[in-house]
Parts: sequence; structure tokens; C-alpha cells
Amino acid sequence: MILIGMFDSPFVRRVAVSLNVLGIAFEHRDWSVGKDFDRIREFNPLGRVPTLVPDSGEPLMESAAILDFLDDTVGPARALLPASGVARRDALRLMAMATGAAEKGVAQIYESVFRPEEKRHWPWVERCRLQTIAALEQLEARAAARQGGWLVGERMTQADITVTCVLTFLGDALAVTRNPADYPALRAAAARCEALPEFQAARAAFEAPRSEA
Repeated sequence: MILIGMFDSPFVRRVAVSLNVLGIAFEHRDWSVGKDFDRIREFNPLGRVPTLVPDSGEPLMESAAILDFLDDTVGPARALLPASGVARRDALRLMAMATGAAEKGVAQIYESVFRPEEKRHWPWVERCRLQTIAALEQLEARAAARQGGWLVGERMTQADITVTCVLTFLGDALAVTRNPADYPALRAAAARCEALPEFQAARAAFEAPRSEA
């Protein structure tokens, strides 16, 4: 099994962490969508990451689809997303909040990298920033309500993995956690996960995209 993409992407990383948690061995291709675009397109015509190439050889793309495949592979007893009911809806809502924040963070980064400052659409950048903050505030409230426990239920779920990967990304890329007073419960929940070897094995320093890529 091959996972394509760099670990500084929260979408790639949540797949890698999930593979580690589930004990599924994989080969990592640390390829950038910039300089390695053509190589990625050999497996994914869109040239996007993450892309997972199972042993069957048929590539899977988009992290949500890949995570669904992994849960289906290990079966409901080990799946990282709750199977049904309130727990599943809660996990999906938290994951959507987190990935939405990540997407708005990526938009802010790309605007600053690929558009000259005098041509940036600042009202749009500010809207993206407000959307990111609003999502983090909702996730902070959930983490605080759980009082140090997992975000959903009594064991780690995909909600914990996704939220942690996104918060770490936003902290590295946009310094949203620069102030220790910001999001204390959420930071503590992420720190609990980041201390685990499954997370540490899929950790990479953020590398900003290059304008010439």
C-alpha cells in the first residue's frame, strides 16, 4: 500500500495517522503537488493528495474516501468512525468543522503566496480567517465540554485524529495557536494525541508552497 503526499498537509496526515493507528503498513511517497505534480498524476489524474494506492493497484483519492476504505477494510469493530447514531453524527460534524477550517486556512496561505500583496482580495482573506476562527471556537467548546476525554465516546475516533491534524497544521502554517490562552481545551486534546507514536511517526514541519511551483 502506498500513500502519496506530504505530511505537512492535514489531509494527507490524517490518512497516515489512521493507517498507523489501525496497524496497516504502507509505503510513503513524500511528493509535493508542486514539484512532483507529474509523478502524482501517474496515479491521480487530478494531481492531488492524498492519493492511496492499495495492494489491489486501483488508486483512491480524497481523504474522506480513503478513510472510508480503511474503516471498511478493518471492519466495524476497529473502524475509526462510529458506525451509526449520535456518535457517528457528532464525529462527522466535528470532522467537517475541522476540515472546513483547514480548507479556509489553505485558501489564506495560497492567497498570500500566489497573489502580490497589492492585488490580494483582503475582504475575502478576512472572511476565510473569520471562518477558520469560528470553526476553532466550536471545536474548543466541544473539547472543553469533554473535560479531557476523547471528543466522541470513550475511545479515539476519526474526530480526534482529524481535529488534531488540522489544529497542528493551522498552528504551524498560520500561527493560530501562538497565544497560549487561545483554545486551551482544544490544544490539550491535540497535545494528548500528538504525544502518541502514531502521530509522531507522521509529523513533518510545515513547508509553504512556492510561487514558482
